Amino acid sequence: MHNRTMVTVISLGGSIVAPDGVDVQFLKNFVGLIRELLEEDAGRRFVFVVGGGGPARAWQNAYREICQASDDEADWIGVMATRLNAQLVKAVMSEWCPQDVVTDPTVAEPIAGRVLVAAGWKPGFSSDYDAVLLAERFGAKTVVNLSNIEKVYTADPRKDPNARPLDRVSWADFRAMVGDEWVPGKNVPFDPIASRHAQETGIRVICAAGKDLGNLRKIIAGGEFVGTVIE
Repeated sequence: MHNRTMVTVISLGGSIVAPDGVDVQFLKNFVGLIRELLEEDAGRRFVFVVGGGGPARAWQNAYREICQASDDEADWIGVMATRLNAQLVKAVMSEWCPQDVVTDPTVAEPIAGRVLVAAGWKPGFSSDYDAVLLAERFGAKTVVNLSNIEKVYTADPRKDPNARPLDRVSWADFRAMVGDEWVPGKNVPFDPIASRHAQETGIRVICAAGKDLGNLRKIIAGGEFVGTVIE
């Protein structure tokens, strides 16, 4: 048992919560792991920032097929998908999460329970950016970014056969790879706007495969893990 309070901020990719429909088995396993971690350490608190996943892309694509799409409107659809997913995560963790889902990270209240769940905020910002703001707000030095990729590559491995996985990369090099512009639905390991803010505030990001819960346990414990550290 530890008396200190330690906040772990996890950006929970929509691609693992709801790749198409909801991945019920993953959520059951994830809740089980969080229960174990909370029981092992009385001082631990979690902040989960949930992405939009399959519903965001499906609804955004429908909008783009129906009419001349504006990025702003597409972004709002994505934000609402994150809120649907976040509401589900909050509901399945309600015993530890008495607060409403946070939708504006700049005015997040102190963590009243042991878990706080957040969703997308507004157009122009991804859930990655919200995670960085919440890490800053709660004094966490690291954001754990869980998605459907195990490591960051030098390029998109689906398009470039020479792409190499990275164990570590500097913010400068990572930002050179992903650029500086946010596009709704853009598929990069960590959003460019969030990356810039993380670099400016000295927050490191660990990118790892979300469904490997044994690996996540190692990350949280500070042990050896599979993933990419960006700092």
